[in-house]
Amino acid sequence: MSKVIPKNVLEDIRAANDIVDVVGSYLQLKRAGSTTKALCPFHKEKTPSFNVNAQRQIYHCFGCGAGGDVFKFVMEYESVDFSTAARMLAERGGIRLEWADTDESGGPAKDSLLKIHEEVALVFHRALLETPGAENARRYLQEREIDEKTVKDFLIGYAPEGRDVLLRWCRKKKYSVDLFVAAGLIMKSEQGDLYDRFRNRLMFPIRDELGRVIGFSGRILEKSDKLAKYVNSPETAIFKKGRVLYALDKAKRNILDAKTAILCEGQIDVIRCHMAGINTAVAAQGTALTDDHARLLKRYADAIVIVLDADKAGQDASLRSAEVLLGAGLSVSIAALPKGDDPDSLIRKQGGQAFLDVVKNAKSVLSFQIDVLRSREDLSGEAALMRAARSVLETIGRAPTAVQRDQLVQQAAQELGVTATALREDLNQLLRKRARSNEPKPAAAPAPVQHPMEEVALAELLCSHGSVAGLVQNHLPLDLLSDPSCRKIIEHLLAHPEAESGHLSGALAGEDAECQRLAAQVQMSPPKIGGKESTPESAAKDIILVIWKKGLERRRTEVRRRLETATGVEKERLDLQGKQLTLDIKALQQGWEKALPILEL
Repeated sequence: MSKVIPKNVLEDIRAANDIVDVVGSYLQLKRAGSTTKALCPFHKEKTPSFNVNAQRQIYHCFGCGAGGDVFKFVMEYESVDFSTAARMLAERGGIRLEWADTDESGGPAKDSLLKIHEEVALVFHRALLETPGAENARRYLQEREIDEKTVKDFLIGYAPEGRDVLLRWCRKKKYSVDLFVAAGLIMKSEQGDLYDRFRNRLMFPIRDELGRVIGFSGRILEKSDKLAKYVNSPETAIFKKGRVLYALDKAKRNILDAKTAILCEGQIDVIRCHMAGINTAVAAQGTALTDDHARLLKRYADAIVIVLDADKAGQDASLRSAEVLLGAGLSVSIAALPKGDDPDSLIRKQGGQAFLDVVKNAKSVLSFQIDVLRSREDLSGEAALMRAARSVLETIGRAPTAVQRDQLVQQAAQELGVTATALREDLNQLLRKRARSNEPKPAAAPAPVQHPMEEVALAELLCSHGSVAGLVQNHLPLDLLSDPSCRKIIEHLLAHPEAESGHLSGALAGEDAECQRLAAQVQMSPPKIGGKESTPESAAKDIILVIWKKGLERRRTEVRRRLETATGVEKERLDLQGKQLTLDIKALQQGWEKALPILEL
């Protein structure tokens, strides 16, 4: 038995998340009649073909064919599964997410992985609080001045020493060992031996933005040249380190309020910030900052303050992170810590206000970059100044909008002592060169799945003119429809002829992705009936005749195929059937009145 989100809850989530508002939080939308348009995020294009319809609560790209409802958009844009998209939208809309049992077997593997991670986090946490073997871990936390409340808030734990402590717990609970191997909690040697990944380490659960435990980071308790200081969970179906920011689940509400996030380097730094009431701090998880990290931060913040070590490696890392964040359209500044300090040590020695003063005095990314360049060489010479300008322009070129680039150009001109006009000319030249040589050619939009034109046309007609549903039901057996997606859509439209067209995507939310995409296309298609003599009824009759004709042609082809091997009575029967099909097809070609005897059989 698995868990599903009840349909009424999904409808509440849908109602609380207007698709124009949701899409508009990701893309720049422009009004175009009854719809809004944007450049499609799913394929490269110069002219907007991505349409969002507020009335029908769907989107559709007429370039690449992408389409669906608000759930589908979040799934595609964020690269998440349906349940995660539902969680994100529920939180955005202030809806309490509820789950119900279903009799379907074999629930998704991700749910099982999330369940065991939550349980193992509690196992490690209890081990830290209760077991004698965790004394060194408790002493370490005391020395680092991490109090009991913080230990509980962050669910800090301890992985006991021993190769099979978690393995034995897993077997005692009758869990699948293979599931723990897939989760990266238990490792398997080439010889097939099983053993715990984390042993004698302080354990920091890693949570996603929804607060679910998806992995762990284990720190050694004693200095060792043979052991890595930190061991992290490997990437799994639920843990992608390039998409996870430590403590974002705790910080996101505060980041939304402040519109600013503080980016630190490690977990202890972030924990120390939160202990000091600086609750907008987050950290990348064991990897350099990625575009996914930047996009995640962009969802909550307009500005980012980077706080990393003050040495050369820290400076370089700060500038690399700044370029990624600028590329997401964020305002970026860099705070220089006192030499030899990190956020943890500075707050412990001087208090939270000292750290806030450092953050308050953060320099813009360009000011910081130019200061670093000046510290490394004399910029009074022509060659050095040109090198510095080139480096600064590379950074400015990461900004996605002309407004942000222009503002950065003016700031750089002032600090370098050159004219903004000169920098702007060099920047434009750099951008043109990058577009020609560095950027890959835009990938062609993936070809949409081809569906029978007449079946799509019937779905579009039923969607815009439900009055023809009776005509279709009386004269078109649905087994004549050859396309599964079209059949599902048409079946639903025939069953609900009076419903508003916008209901279709929601009703088909449980179907496969192509069916949902086609449903959005059907709803977004403009009416095709025109002229004084053309009516919905006449259009329906024309389509019905075409579908009947193609259906009978398929049957005739099958009869002829079977005739090749048939003998005796069977051959005579098939021969007569083939001739009758030919007569029926000719009658269909003569119009509605001649075809009625066939249609009413």
